[in-house]
Amino acid sequence: MRRDQAEAHLTWTDAVDAVDWLKKTHGAHQPFDRADGSQAYTDLGTKAAYAEDDLPRGNDVVWVHYTKSTNLVSFAVVCCPHRFHSGIPCPLSPA
Repeated sequence: MRRDQAEAHLTWTDAVDAVDWLKKTHGAHQPFDRADGSQAYTDLGTKAAYAEDDLPRGNDVVWVHYTKSTNLVSFAVVCCPHRFHSGIPCPLSPA
């Protein structure tokens, strides 16, 4: 719905490519470490497996966490056509 914000290099036809981008973005914005050493968020492998399973079903995937510098980061892969909004046209054709 925001055609002016869509970018061709961030348009994929394969969920694995989209998940690779999610993992790369996650790596650039590492989650904070809890003071007690326990894990604050679901591990990356579990998140990636879920995304690889869910994206082909036409569902969006959104990852949100606090970074080591205590900033909140949110990044998403939005499916197009979307499972629940199939009448909305895609902003870009896949490259």
